[in-house]
Amino acid sequence: MTYTFGPVPSRRLGRSLGVNNIPPQHCTYACVYCQLGDPQRVSTRRREFYPPQEVIASVRDRMEDLARTGEAPPDYITIVPDGEPTLDRGLGELVSGLRDVLATQGPAAAPRIAVITNGSLLSDAAVRAALAPTDWVSVKIDAAEEAIWRRIDRPARDLDFEAVLAGIAAFAGEFNGTLATETMLVAGLNDEDAQLAAIAARVAALPRPDGAATGAERPSVGGGGAPTGPDVAYLSVPTRPPAVGWVAPPEEERILAAYRIFTEAGLAVELNTGYEAGEFSAGDDVAGGILAIGAVHPIERSALEDLLARSGATWSVVEALLGEGRLLEKEYRGRRFYVTRLRRR
Repeated sequence: MTYTFGPVPSRRLGRSLGVNNIPPQHCTYACVYCQLGDPQRVSTRRREFYPPQEVIASVRDRMEDLARTGEAPPDYITIVPDGEPTLDRGLGELVSGLRDVLATQGPAAAPRIAVITNGSLLSDAAVRAALAPTDWVSVKIDAAEEAIWRRIDRPARDLDFEAVLAGIAAFAGEFNGTLATETMLVAGLNDEDAQLAAIAARVAALPRPDGAATGAERPSVGGGGAPTGPDVAYLSVPTRPPAVGWVAPPEEERILAAYRIFTEAGLAVELNTGYEAGEFSAGDDVAGGILAIGAVHPIERSALEDLLARSGATWSVVEALLGEGRLLEKEYRGRRFYVTRLRRR
């Protein structure tokens, strides 16, 4: 079992070594824009999927491989599986073990730990505690109204909209690392002015503890009092083949309107609307590395060609994986992407 992938270029985190801590497509949401397709298991039940010590050992081995081959260390070790990472009941042990691995790297070389979560389980104090020692956490806020939330994120039936937002707020008020929010804009679903203003208000109201990351340097929204709002609010659009074929990014005018509305709400806003610039890394096993990356991160053709060239491999590796049915080629908005065929479970 391969628990790590990359490093891959990340629009948010620079050079990121990914950690896959749950099996394919276990999630609490079935987002219409998900680049991994519809999950087979939509659930809120937390359990241990893989032994945390095996995942930690995989990260340690990959870090040693990078050092041995002279590759630059990643900026972040990012827990970002092909599903919702907080479903893993062993998440706290995993984070603690990763801290131990990084302690051996030395302060100059040690990457930081990031988690990308949809935030749906943060009402659980155990989940918040597992994430507390990390350096950077991103949570998802795609809607300010339950009806839109259910259309765009398609949550598990037992999730409650207001409880999810309350859980995100509780975590924001406790977390001392860097907090990011991400709002995925989908044409016709959440890109009108009234919807954008309501989402921005929810995001801007997130409480932060004094001294959290850059929070101590940022005034509260509206002035005075404790800081509020995330360290950065990302506005994203679908850039890879989505789970539902009709999903499309909003027109540029709507994206700029979203940027203006979020900025006027007092948020530090960044647009996350392009493709990653940088190098993917597959390790010694090129085919296995491609499959590990493609399971969680569809690879655009030019990036895949670059990966092969730097690995001393040819396109025949991709053709073999396609022929075996282990890799799929998809087209989205004029670009070709390569994704791993995930086994149905």
